[in-house]
Amino acid sequence: MASHQSVFKDETKLDINYVPRHLPHREKEYYLLMEFFNYLIQFPGKMSQRIIITGDVGTGKTALAQRFGTDITSEAKRQRINLHYVHVNCREYRGKFFLVMQHVLATFQPTFPKRGYSAEELLKVLLQILEEENAYLILTLDEFDAIIEHEGSETVYKLTRLQELRAIEQQRISLIFIMRDLKITEKIDASARSTMQHNVIKLEKYQKSQLIDILNERVTMAFAPLAVSEDVINLIADLGASESGNARFAIELLWRAGKYADAEKLESVTPECVRKAVSSIIPTARKSELASLRLHEKLFLLGIARFFKENKNAYATLSEIEQMYAVVCEEFGEQPHSHTQLWKYAQFLSALGILKTEVTATSTRGRATRLSLPAISAYELEKELSASMERR
Repeated sequence: MASHQSVFKDETKLDINYVPRHLPHREKEYYLLMEFFNYLIQFPGKMSQRIIITGDVGTGKTALAQRFGTDITSEAKRQRINLHYVHVNCREYRGKFFLVMQHVLATFQPTFPKRGYSAEELLKVLLQILEEENAYLILTLDEFDAIIEHEGSETVYKLTRLQELRAIEQQRISLIFIMRDLKITEKIDASARSTMQHNVIKLEKYQKSQLIDILNERVTMAFAPLAVSEDVINLIADLGASESGNARFAIELLWRAGKYADAEKLESVTPECVRKAVSSIIPTARKSELASLRLHEKLFLLGIARFFKENKNAYATLSEIEQMYAVVCEEFGEQPHSHTQLWKYAQFLSALGILKTEVTATSTRGRATRLSLPAISAYELEKELSASMERR
């Protein structure tokens, strides 16, 4: 018996730590970041930079900074400038600047003692090392919100005034602060805040069309040819858009869906794989919600579950679901409700988060309602509704 061929060709391209060479829809911000640091490359030591990158979860803040860090250090190396890029997630160090500085210093001197020094002393040691090696550092403090929450104004002030205390010497350290919301800076005093908010790069939420572009690039890198259909990419992009344009969530969902396809020995990723994947990330459609539905809402939803169970489609028209609903009604001895009433059921179930509805243009009929079942397995939904109907 032939072994099953995985839908993946390189699933590492879907890893959360993977930074692609090209960042779709972040080109403008990337070039702006490079422009901010251009002077540092042209005239090293003459001035330092302080940049804030802000945006919601999954907007590409970390990937943007890391891509920039790799590229600018490569450019510096070509020009024989001793530039280092260090990226630290402050939340991993519980928002304690002392632990962050230990980590940064260890990248230069791994054997440096971990006891006996304060955070401020470690900062001075770091500067001394940079002076001795004629080196420069871009220090990116990711999730800097954690430092602000834990330590407040004093640490921020010391960091941002670092170069001013040594104005006649070489400017060795530039800073990039990554945070979700600038409102967090309201927790620090005005003097610290004014030294920090120098240049701000705000990343807007990804739109569905942008998520489709991102997913298409990852599919090309990570999956075997024809393993992921356009419908599946659209469905995942829909889900990512519903999670505030979260690209990280969409990419993880793509990976999980691929794992479900492999586990079931499928030749391609199906919409049902996506539904199972999202159910494993975000538990939705609780049994209590389903139990509280009225009879024809359950019959309608059962028709939807059966449609998606029997078809590999990611989407269905209301007319297609209406036909399946009529079959379910006949099975349970009920008279089907009107098309208008079914549309109302669809809107209600959409508000609950069980369905997703959208109105699309058609070439023949003008406009049609399109439904998807994004966040629960069609198999599990049918099983739960059938059991509920039997209890009735």
